[in-house]
Amino acid sequence: MFAHPPLRSPSSITILGAGLMGRLLAVALARAGHRVEVHDAGGPDGANSAAFVAAAMLAPLAESIVAEPGVVRMGAYALARWPELLGQLVQPVYFQRNGTLIVWHRQDAPEAVRLRQKFEQAQHAVSQLPHMQALDGAALAAHEPALAGRFSQGLYLPGEGQLDNRQLLAALAATMDALGVATHWHSTRSLGDFAPGNAGQPDWLLDCRGTGAHEAWPQVRGVRGEVVRLHAPDVALARPTRLVHPRYSIYLAPKENHHFVIGATEIESSDRSPASVRSTLELLSAAYAVHPGFAEARITELTTQCRPTLPDNLPAVRCVRERVLEVNGLYRHGFMIAPAMLDAVMQLLNEGQSPLATDFELALHGGAATCA
Repeated sequence: MFAHPPLRSPSSITILGAGLMGRLLAVALARAGHRVEVHDAGGPDGANSAAFVAAAMLAPLAESIVAEPGVVRMGAYALARWPELLGQLVQPVYFQRNGTLIVWHRQDAPEAVRLRQKFEQAQHAVSQLPHMQALDGAALAAHEPALAGRFSQGLYLPGEGQLDNRQLLAALAATMDALGVATHWHSTRSLGDFAPGNAGQPDWLLDCRGTGAHEAWPQVRGVRGEVVRLHAPDVALARPTRLVHPRYSIYLAPKENHHFVIGATEIESSDRSPASVRSTLELLSAAYAVHPGFAEARITELTTQCRPTLPDNLPAVRCVRERVLEVNGLYRHGFMIAPAMLDAVMQLLNEGQSPLATDFELALHGGAATCA
């Protein structure tokens, strides 16, 4: 339990880091009547953040093969919460819930069987998840006409969704401005620059810097990902599609106007140098294997970024000194779990405890001695 007096309105709150979590918290706190100030090392487009590169898929069942049940519950909770949050923004954000499609080639059928078993186990562990549907060739073609005749079977995970990450970052920035949040772009600040609770200082300090918080939270590491963005006018997919692969499940996330985000790589490294030839070939080959129309697509971006990750690959909140709260470790599930993290943190700030955090098995480090 983080025991402290409830936030008075208005309190003054400074947030370090304006990636996904920093922006969501800034908007929520400003809407609640608090005076919010944000510092970020990058600009308003968020181009230096992991959120700028992500595919922004909202797929708790699909991710259940690599995620703990608490994270999967966060994802199921967030699917219903995202439309509410998006409806509060001053700009529209592309959002859809057409489910996730999983396909495979004949040689990868044994791996597909293993995946199906894992999905069934997840559904037993997390009752909120919808039940997957096994598809034969005809049913697959009915769900995704563009893939008719290309795959003889697949799995459909209903209710899962996605949004446009860059539209969301822009809409959050615009909403912060509209709410009077004081934003300081290209402003690199650290925890030591502030003394919350003292005269002339904020009442609370929230650290949402992701990998940028490594000096304050040394256990935070980067996990490298490589993503290709394509413009493919000859391809029309209605939902994110994952191709079973011998080493990892490659995803193709369709955005508006025939733009696609292709990714899957996960490398234990904080290296942000350009993408490797091997990864690029695998991602592009997978796209072509799903639909030949990708052969004439144009590569609009080939990007790398590092996801902020803690040793157990799980998110956590900690309070290591008075009125300083750190939120980190969203790993590869940032967009999928961000609304759940937001609501849990808001409960902690407002009440000193969070039933949601308990439900989500969210790690809370610290206590009354440090957070009061």
